[in-house]
Amino acid sequence: MTNTILHKANTRGNANHGWLNSRHTFSFANYYNPERMHFGALRVLNDDTVEAGMGFGTHPHDNMEIISIPLVGDLEHKDSMGNVSVIKHGDIQVMSAGTGIFHSEYNKNKDQPVKFLQIWVFPNKKNVTPRYDQIMLNLDDRHNKLQQILSPNPNDDGVWIHQNAWFHLGKFDQGFNAGYSIKSKGNGVYAFILSGEVTINNQPLNSRDGLGIWDVEQLSIHADTDADILLMEVPMTV
Repeated sequence: MTNTILHKANTRGNANHGWLNSRHTFSFANYYNPERMHFGALRVLNDDTVEAGMGFGTHPHDNMEIISIPLVGDLEHKDSMGNVSVIKHGDIQVMSAGTGIFHSEYNKNKDQPVKFLQIWVFPNKKNVTPRYDQIMLNLDDRHNKLQQILSPNPNDDGVWIHQNAWFHLGKFDQGFNAGYSIKSKGNGVYAFILSGEVTINNQPLNSRDGLGIWDVEQLSIHADTDADILLMEVPMTV
């Protein structure tokens, strides 16, 4: 029996600090909803907008896999491992916080906001050596197909994390149909619609809606309009 959970865009938590406007799919910081603690190993899905010249000061993390996906603008990253870099649309960044790291993130631009997704996944190994990686993706590889951007395997496409998880991005033309097969038994998929309107397994979804599906082997995806989607396959037990 397939199970689903629907999170409409307007039901997400919201924290507007002026310099930062963040929408929280799951409980985070001052937003607490006992019905929305996580989806399996997916702990945080924050849809963040950072105003020009602003950012997150240095702060710590540990024992979490942290993925950043820039959507608009440039985000500057600095961390206690000595990494200094700028990520922009088309890049994906990952940090294994492990035994502990400090990092900061700033909007490099003085004239436009940065929009990015910050995603946390529970790791399957505790206290690993902290690790940082960043890659540039080919945007053409997601046009009317699902581009793998993350996996458990260092030799596969995309970045890798300490978890039995796979992420894909797709940019679909109106009317396009796609399928997705669960890669690991016991995993579920959380679909997040970045733009447009999509129907997944007969569930209509709009921009910034989220749909969790588990106890299923296949997803059917239909683009009702031009659409961008993110699929996050994660273990359902942590």
